[in-house]
Amino acid sequence: MVNRPYPPTLNYPSYEVDRATEGVISRRFWAYLIDLVVIALWVVLISIGIFFLGIITLGLGWGLFFALPLTALIFIVYNAVTIGGASQATVGMRYMGLRVIDPRTGRGPSPLSAAVHALFFYVAISTFLLWACDVLVGFLRDDRRFLRDLLTGMMVVRA
Repeated sequence: MVNRPYPPTLNYPSYEVDRATEGVISRRFWAYLIDLVVIALWVVLISIGIFFLGIITLGLGWGLFFALPLTALIFIVYNAVTIGGASQATVGMRYMGLRVIDPRTGRGPSPLSAAVHALFFYVAISTFLLWACDVLVGFLRDDRRFLRDLLTGMMVVRA
């Protein structure tokens, strides 16, 4: 028996990459929906905090509600902290049995590369055509890596 390091890298035979990436695209979809719920809960908690801050400050704190659309940064920070952390996955990814690796080394990505990966994702979903191209690349590749995965040097595998 040959002792090979896990997770598989791109220079492994295709059957090992196929096993690690089997069903990854559908799991990524459900993981994203779970992450949306988690982030929505954070936005609700922030909104409640702003509401009570407004009561304490006699209405001055309610001006922070205008900054609530900036919560899109919460998505990027959320991905940087969770994917770039020890678990190498967001809450939804952990629930769906996925993790993110660097295919060259097998280690987890840095928080900076995880934040850039999230930024590419949110730029892609802002335009349907970009998003469709991103996902189409994932369906056409054997290792199921989306375009944003290729640009940031990441790979989503089953945990």
